[in-house]
This record gives sequence, structure tokens and C-alpha cells, in this order.
Amino acid sequence: MRNKRGSVLCLGLVAAMMPFASSLQASSLTDHVCDVAVGHAQTQGLALQQSAKRHVTGSVVDANGEPIIGATINWSAAADSATQSLVNRFWDVDKHYFVYNADQFENAPTNAYWPQAHAMDVIIDAYLRTGDKKYSDMFPLWYEGIKQQNSYDHNGYRNNFYDDSEWIGLTMVRLYEVTKEDKYLATAKDLMEWVKTAWNNIGGGGIAWEKNENLHSKNACSNGPAALLAVRLYEVTKDADYLEWSKKIYNWEKEHLFNPATGAVYDALNGNTGELDKVTLSYNSGTFTGAAYHLFKVTGDETYLNDARKCANFAISDGSMIDTSNNIIRDEGNGDGGLFKGIFMRYFRQLLDEPALSEVYRKKFTTFFNNNAEVLWRNGVNKNDLLFNSSWSTPVVSTTTLTSHVSGCTLLEMRASHE
Repeated sequence: MRNKRGSVLCLGLVAAMMPFASSLQASSLTDHVCDVAVGHAQTQGLALQQSAKRHVTGSVVDANGEPIIGATINWSAAADSATQSLVNRFWDVDKHYFVYNADQFENAPTNAYWPQAHAMDVIIDAYLRTGDKKYSDMFPLWYEGIKQQNSYDHNGYRNNFYDDSEWIGLTMVRLYEVTKEDKYLATAKDLMEWVKTAWNNIGGGGIAWEKNENLHSKNACSNGPAALLAVRLYEVTKDADYLEWSKKIYNWEKEHLFNPATGAVYDALNGNTGELDKVTLSYNSGTFTGAAYHLFKVTGDETYLNDARKCANFAISDGSMIDTSNNIIRDEGNGDGGLFKGIFMRYFRQLLDEPALSEVYRKKFTTFFNNNAEVLWRNGVNKNDLLFNSSWSTPVVSTTTLTSHVSGCTLLEMRASHE
């Protein structure tokens, strides 16, 4: 069976080989590998797959593709392989956005707007790590292409879900930092102006979750990234108004959704009834940690660092947050939940190198971070096609979604940056 990328049967093998064959175009390599696999005997195809596995993972798997306990993992090679799989399996080379389901380029859903930001963040990570132009070439294509995934406005970037707008804005800030192209900064600024309109007095303030029917719903998922977007804009513009907005949003979230005794971040406040949804999710811990940490970096106020530390410590210690049998962030389901762990790891990673963090917490945080990456790469990756599951301790059985795959890629890019 073929789609416009070649044989689906062989895509996993291509994903494994691509980082080590950068001189070949993806399409030509796909055809070449498929011709080899289809045209040779089954045993020869198996040997080729096993060779590719060994090449990708170094000494981490044996000739049968089984993990070698205690083997050293080349994290840069692992990140190369995972991120190339993201490109091979999800990037639509014609429409210039990431499809939601692996390999579904025809009749693909067009409601996967907010994951576009996190997928591009992985591409930015890979570019910063490698300097490879194949990644930066995607930046301007993505900038135009993702409008097709924005069901609220196919001609722009604003979305009725304010958190979606915030994530796109955060990625635009990163693209501006990398390229210095004004269009990315202008878009991030416009999205921040849009987010400001979501502040209302229902529930005592805070950023609403959604424009049309949920102005009363004050969610951690809309306030954490909003505070982050504002402080990140301050970092690149030095406009004090952004800093004030970040503090304002952060302070509201801290007062209404953060438990200072435990470090838990609760999911949402119903501004109409005052009801507090006390569900705890890694997404919300990650964005609160990230906002607190960036505010610490720009203000020097250690209150923010203490908040970040307490929040992160809850996220990696509390039984509601972790898979205790593997000491990793728990499976929070597919769909949107597939992205939550990757979001947490992106901002958790920033604490590991912070000089002001005590050594006790640095050691604890680093051990947990490294263990998540180890478990994912040894146990949670499908070695035939390098796709990631919503669980980091079990491999994909058949296929996966953009959200779950991007989470795994994010963790590996973060781990490669920590070598």
C-alpha cells in the first residue's frame, strides 16, 4: 500500500535510517528502502531492519531489537531518529502542517491546531541542536500552512480557544528568537492582544478558556500559557506592559488554582459557581512551573523559583501524577492528553541547570528526568517505526496520534540537550 510518501510498510525503517542519510531526499530514500525490502527475501528484509535498529540506538538493542540493559544511549542520535520520524510520518509536504494521525495525509482531520505549535517546537529544538537547514526550511512553510488547521479563522492565527492561541504565540516567539524575522514577533504580539481580551471579572479575574460559551471557565490550561506568553514577549521586547500582564495572570492563577501547601495546580475554576475542579495534570504543572521560572529569571525574585520548585516537585512525587511502578509521568490518555507530558518536560528541563536550585532538588529532578527518557527509549518506543504511545513504558501497537508522538519527541530533544 502506497501513499504520497511511499510504502507505509517501510516508513518505520526510513525513519530509523534518515538521520544517517541526510544527503538523500526523504521520498527517494523511501522508494529505495521499499524496493529493497519488497524485492528481497523476507530474511534479508529482517536483517536490514535489525541493522537499522542497531544504527539508530547504538548499542542499546541487540541483533533481535531487544534492549541491552545498562547500555549507553546516544541521546542525540535518539532525538535525531524520533524527530525525523515526526517529519516522515506527520508532516504534510504539500499542505505544510502536521497531520493528526500518523500517515493519514488524505482526508486528514483539520482540527489539530494547538498541537501544531508543539510539533514545530520539536523542529526548532532539532534545528538548535544540529543547525541542519532541513529543519529551518520548514519554518516559513509551517507559518502559512497551519492556518488551514485553524477552524476559527483560516486566514489568521487567533482561535476561540485562548489556550490554542497562546501556544501558537509561544512558538512564534521562539521562531523570532531563532530567525529574527519580524513576522513571527508581530504574530506573537497580535495573539497576546487577543489573549488580553479573555481577561474578565467572572471569578475575580483570570483568562477565560474559550470565547463563545466558556468565558466563566477559568482554566489552568489558559492561564499558565498566557502568563508564559506575556513573560516571553517581555524577554524579547523589554516592553514592561508584557511583564505586568504576566505577573497579573500568574498571580491570579497562584491565588485561585495553586495549592501552596502541596504544589498542586488545579484544573479550573467555574467563575459562575465558584466550584473548583481539583484534577491535577502534568500540562498545568508544566505551564505554572514554566511561568514561575521565567518570572524568576527576569525579576530575580526567588518567590517565583520557590513556586516553580514546589510545583515541579509535586508533579514528580505525588501518586496522582506519576506511574509509580516505573517512576515516570503517568499515562494521561491519547487525544489532547497525549501532549501533556511533553509540555511538562519542556519546562521542567529548564530547572535542571538553574544555579539557584538547591543540589538536593537538582539531583532529585535530574534523576526523575533522566529516568523518564530511559524508560521511553528502552521500553516505550516501537523499534520498527519509531512512534510513541501515550504511555512512555509501553510501545505503540499499531499507530499513534500527533499529540502522543510529539510528547515523546519533546522528551528526547530535551534529553539530548541535557547531555
